[in-house]
Amino acid sequence: MMANITTGGGFPAVPPRRKHGPLYRFLMPWVFLTLFVIVFYNVRIRDPRVSTEYPSYLPGAEVELPEYVRENFLTQNPYSRPGAYLRKINGVVIHYVGNPGSTAGANRSYFESLSDGTTGVYASSHFIVGLEGEVIQCIPLTEIAYASNDRNGDTISIEVCHPDAGGQFSDVTYQRLAELTGWLCWKFDLEPSEAVIRHYDVTGKRCPLYYVEHPEAWEALRGDIASVKARLVAEAEAEAEAEAD
Repeated sequence: MMANITTGGGFPAVPPRRKHGPLYRFLMPWVFLTLFVIVFYNVRIRDPRVSTEYPSYLPGAEVELPEYVRENFLTQNPYSRPGAYLRKINGVVIHYVGNPGSTAGANRSYFESLSDGTTGVYASSHFIVGLEGEVIQCIPLTEIAYASNDRNGDTISIEVCHPDAGGQFSDVTYQRLAELTGWLCWKFDLEPSEAVIRHYDVTGKRCPLYYVEHPEAWEALRGDIASVKARLVAEAEAEAEAEAD
């Protein structure tokens, strides 16, 4: 048995534990609760197979997408779907996949393959527009994608498939891209001439290649996107007037 160690005056060598006052006992539970809330809302480990309700203050929450968009979310993981909230939507960034002839499905599979961390690559996109005009949604509009570097936190990203190394989009892909981007500009009140940008405009990377090398083609695309938005605005105003009558 260990002896009871005391000082020469007969007092314990280790002083008794200090008793905390009522203010300390009142505040500490609130401190721990605050820390829990911070961790819960910023880490938020979720099962992506289960439908998740997002806070209504997120601009992309409760948004019903056009019927041509096929939802096929990536598994939540640190490399391609981190799950962090997209708290602002200030623009749309256009990319090209850089892999001529590859399909939307193949590029979605590539993003999913990053989830195990083997390659150490971080990449994804909210949408992929395919060679036949199909659209796959990989990331919810309430979460960031790893696509646009410093603009990941306030933009929606669109990867676009292309038939050859030149990077020009086919007619059907081009039209679907204009339709989707115009819809996003209408839904989130974005001005296409300012808010629709290329990956090139963020980092200087030559992406989407054809529309970096041909600035006039890029401006024409933004003009077509603006026309789609204007049409949707007019349709919405006409519908509102009809309901008011």
